Order: sequence, then C-alpha cells, then structure tokens
Amino acid sequence: MILQDIPKIKHTNSNNFFLLAGPCAIESEDMAMRIAEKIVAITDALEIPFIFKGSFKKANRSRIDSFTGIGDEKALKILRKVSEAFDVPTVTDIHEVSNATLAAQYVDVLQIPAFLVRQTDLVVAAAKTGKVVNLKKGQFMSPEAMKHAVQKVKDAGNNKAWITDRGTMFGYQDMIVDFRGIPTMRQYAPVVLDVTHSLQQPNQTSGVTGGRPDMIETIARAGIVNNVDGLFIETHFDPANAKSDGANMLHLDYLQGLLSNLVAIRKTIQSF
Repeated sequence: MILQDIPKIKHTNSNNFFLLAGPCAIESEDMAMRIAEKIVAITDALEIPFIFKGSFKKANRSRIDSFTGIGDEKALKILRKVSEAFDVPTVTDIHEVSNATLAAQYVDVLQIPAFLVRQTDLVVAAAKTGKVVNLKKGQFMSPEAMKHAVQKVKDAGNNKAWITDRGTMFGYQDMIVDFRGIPTMRQYAPVVLDVTHSLQQPNQTSGVTGGRPDMIETIARAGIVNNVDGLFIETHFDPANAKSDGANMLHLDYLQGLLSNLVAIRKTIQSF
C-alpha cells in the first residue's frame, strides 16, 4: 500500500481506505489550519489514514486573471506548518521539473497533475526525490495507459507510486468516471479516486470551471464499492468564496457524515 513509507501516517492497521483531503489551493495559513484541524479530528475518530492536501500553486487556469497562489515558498511553508501542528503528512502538486526538489523539502507526497502525467521529465524528477508519487490519470488517457506512467517512476528507481482517477472527458464540458478502470489500474499501483475533480464541468464559456457537488456522495460510494484504495476530496468551509475550484468542492460541514457512511460501506464490503 506504500502508506508505511509516509512519515506521520496514522491508522494504517484500520483496514480503512486512506484519504487525501484539504482545500484546492493554499489561500492563507488561517484557512489551511482551520480546515486541517477539522479533518484531523474526523479522520482520527473514524481511524482513516489521512494526508492533508493543498496546492502551493495553481498553474492550470482558464484565465490569466485566475488565482494562482500566494507565493510558492510561502504556501509550502504553510503546508509544513500544518504537518508539524497536526502530526500529519502532506501532499501537493508540482508543474515544472524545478518544483520537484523544492516541494520535496516541505511535503511527503508529490502529485503529478492529470494534464502533465505524460511529461516524462516531470514524472522522473518527482520519482528521483524518493517521495511517494501520486500520478493523476489524464482525462484523455485510458486506464491501461497509466501502466507506462507508473513504469517511469519505477525506472527512475522509485517503487512508491499511486494512480488517481479524476474522471475522463465526456464531450467538451463534462466528466465521467469509468469504474471499469479501477481494477485495471490496481494491477499497476494502488488506486485513489478523486471524487471532487471527477465532478468538474470544465471549459465553461465564463472561463470558470463548474461542478456537481451534489453528486459527491454518489461517486464516493461507488468508488468504495469498487475497492479503491484511497479517496481524494477537496473541501472548504466556504466553497462559494474559495479562490479555486469552489464549484466542485465539498463543504467542510458535510465531511464527517460522508466519511462515516463510507466507512460503514467499507466494513460491509469487507465482510463478504
């Protein structure tokens, strides 16, 4: 599962799915700490292995005036502070080769964005840091094609890779999750289901991505039933005013109820 390779990871013997959760982007220290505190309390109570997620920079934006970040090192230092304050590991995404060694100084897992997962130099740079590498499946890629991305990590001398499914493009402005891909990709590496990004509605004429947060529990339940190893959920205490991806994020107030239901489903599935 590779969880044992991540510092500070807890509840690894609980037989639960693991969780990558947090805001889309680091907006401030106060918001990061506030969100982390709530998620840590919930995941500790439910014995869910947890990794705090936050992007230190948003490079993939529809418009030039979209929020991209508060400063690279400033955001990375906030991620480190979250890790130290709550004794949890952290994950962030990287977009350029130079980001790999920089981010690796602050976080425990490096994430390769879906649009960049075929970029060999970026994947290799992440792998060579020795960190766990979370490879997001491209919206344009088949599940079978992800074995090559995993192999790049291994060929760079790192056996610690995950695959995260974040949906597949369906027409111009919608995403779907093909759950047939989960058992296929689990042959190559542990598989995470990115619930919230799978519900995006990209390429809106406004230049601001839409979403279907009302479907979060539906997609998450289906992922658990289909034996995903982990879930990825972006959450915020005020999604309507979040600086990035607010349209598809889960309101923080709903996280405990959702995870409680998913843990119950997981236990039921394991009883068969």
